[in-house]
Amino acid sequence: MNDAAPAPTPAPAPRKRARVRAPELIGKGGWLNTGGKELTLADLRGKCVVVDFWTFCCINCLHVLDELRELEEKHRDTLVIVGVHSPKFVHEAEHQAVVDAVERYEVHHPVLDDPELATWKQYAVRAWPTLVVIDPEGYIVAQHAGEGHANALRTLVEELEAEHEAKGTLRRGDGPYVAPEPVASDLRFPGKTVLLPSGNLLVSDTTRHQLVELATDGETVVRRIGADGEFREPQGLALLPDGTVVVADTVNHALKRLDPATGAIERIAGTGRQWWQGSPTSGPALEVDLSSPWDVAWWQGKVWIAMAGVHQIWTYDPATRTVEVAAGTTNEGLVDGPAAEAWFAQPSGLAATADRLWIADSETSALRFVETEGDGYVVRTAVGTGLFDFGHRDGAADQALFQHPLGVTALPDGSVAVSDTYNHALRRFDPASGEVTTLATDLREPSDAVVVGEDVVVVESARHRLTRLRLPEEAVQVESVAHRTRREATDVAAGRVRLDVVFQAPNGQKLDERYGPSTRLLVSSTPPELLLAGEGKGTDLFRELELNPDLTEGVLHVSAMAASCDDDPANEYPACHVHQQDWGVPVRVAEGGAARLPLILAGMDEAGAGA
Repeated sequence: MNDAAPAPTPAPAPRKRARVRAPELIGKGGWLNTGGKELTLADLRGKCVVVDFWTFCCINCLHVLDELRELEEKHRDTLVIVGVHSPKFVHEAEHQAVVDAVERYEVHHPVLDDPELATWKQYAVRAWPTLVVIDPEGYIVAQHAGEGHANALRTLVEELEAEHEAKGTLRRGDGPYVAPEPVASDLRFPGKTVLLPSGNLLVSDTTRHQLVELATDGETVVRRIGADGEFREPQGLALLPDGTVVVADTVNHALKRLDPATGAIERIAGTGRQWWQGSPTSGPALEVDLSSPWDVAWWQGKVWIAMAGVHQIWTYDPATRTVEVAAGTTNEGLVDGPAAEAWFAQPSGLAATADRLWIADSETSALRFVETEGDGYVVRTAVGTGLFDFGHRDGAADQALFQHPLGVTALPDGSVAVSDTYNHALRRFDPASGEVTTLATDLREPSDAVVVGEDVVVVESARHRLTRLRLPEEAVQVESVAHRTRREATDVAAGRVRLDVVFQAPNGQKLDERYGPSTRLLVSSTPPELLLAGEGKGTDLFRELELNPDLTEGVLHVSAMAASCDDDPANEYPACHVHQQDWGVPVRVAEGGAARLPLILAGMDEAGAGA
């Protein structure tokens, strides 16, 4: 009999990685959350580093911030997460706006403010969010775009820890994060508000994860509602006919109902898990996943939900206690038509009138609406043209511009007020005249408004207060300005171009093909005439595109998804993970342009030049 312990099974050899030196982190706006210190990659040598390219308008970026929190806490002595804030909108290039966003979304790691996209360009990033992993010796070892990579990152960080512990190149200890001083105020980045039957105002105090009831003056705190983690970054509020209030509990991916009389709170929709492609889109409300519900409104006997996380509008029926998709395909963009075929981009504000549900569609800087047509619903756009055009311009609706509006409010005369968030303005659209005007300026990130008598009370989110304005009879005159999202176009060859979405299943995982293809690719373009061939859906992560030689530039819209599962034959029910991302890639058709367009979903582009 041999009492010796059996020889341990050797650990699988780590995947051989490309050796690409990480470019320096540079940004004109400087560093936040470092106590005033300028960081360099040399300061981070010896640590595993995850660089998170994000911008604060992007719901997918906010999802990734939440995904990273557990990883950040578990590996605090070996891992440093560095946010690189890379703006899409003009407002996001303002330094104070980045400072506000870092506090608003409770970012507890160093953040580089890169308003000119210098580091974005050095790392050849193409999408928000993108995560780049740098090993303790300063080499890039992986790149991931989109959401759903938390498990892959955890596995990779553990591999890097073991590998560099053995080599003696891992440095344990505190990271460079320095918490800012807390600020005292009654509200902190409030999101939405609703007028209660009592005349008091209920406000979602987003960053403090509570609701706050204010007296009729809009300032005096009557009570705070929702302690002990009941809410996480609550946003939208809707008063129901029975006097209760539905709350969009955004980061908990749920709807809650508050009884203002008793203070009782109950979950009425959502499981607490985030919706992913392939999940049910209708059924018993407490059994269906939601994704970042941002606003709610009562219309036609149901609660309508701005489901920002999946670019759709859903409904909750209190009579049957069920939810279902009402409009949108989950594709991100601006497409009108029958509700089931429409595209939205982060709908974030709702307001109901007798015949329309108005929608602030934030990422397209658009004002849109749903109305009945025949036996169904149709989606139309009042103001806005697409994902990349924005500004502050009044006048006829077909040429007026907003900048990332988050709120819309029905006014007594049949017009609507738009909380034009990144223009720091309250705007008005009159359906009768088709004109857009400006009601007020010098508001700091207004995110919602409510009519109180002859006044409108505006949620000034970044001033942490409600502001009461008299509804003006005359519009404010502003100087018109138009912008287009500035990202360098990729030169591509005329004719045929191969699109490759790079996806490598993380170590210890494999593609999940138990129920059919585990990957999905959707391609379209703006303008549609840019693509002569290659648009549409498919299951391969590559596509042969044919570009129109008569057009010199446009945008390719690419949406990719891949599902992978833990590769453990002994486990009958392995854990599975969904990775997905949408890209909007500006392209310019040019002589000598690339015949291959790689987009990295996860891994490294072995056929290209790495990062």
